[in-house]
Amino acid sequence: VQLQASGGGLVQAGGSLRLSCVTSGFNFDDYSIGWFRQAPGKQRELVATITAGGTTFYVDSVKGRFTISRDNAKNMVYLQMNSLKPEDTAVYYCAARPRYTWNYWGQGTLVTVSS
Repeated sequence: VQLQASGGGLVQAGGSLRLSCVTSGFNFDDYSIGWFRQAPGKQRELVATITAGGTTFYVDSVKGRFTISRDNAKNMVYLQMNSLKPEDTAVYYCAARPRYTWNYWGQGTLVTVSS
């Protein structure tokens, strides 16, 4: 099983980034996928999820700014991040969950938002 996040970088406040998560080794169509982030000195937090059926969830702090989507043909998930704020600075991770537990995790990608 592999998940690999990419697309991070340095962006100014108000800018946009699109993160990608490529997956392999499990039945992607049956899994929910989530994006998490961990800022320096803070605990990892859930950012957004998308179920196998396409239902999405967002933490309040990113609602209206971030959009999660999935491409089942490519086994990939995306996180479009707009109107970025300095407080969005973190390492972003993607994870996969068949039902209740986030079983599989990828390496993160660093997003840095400058003010």
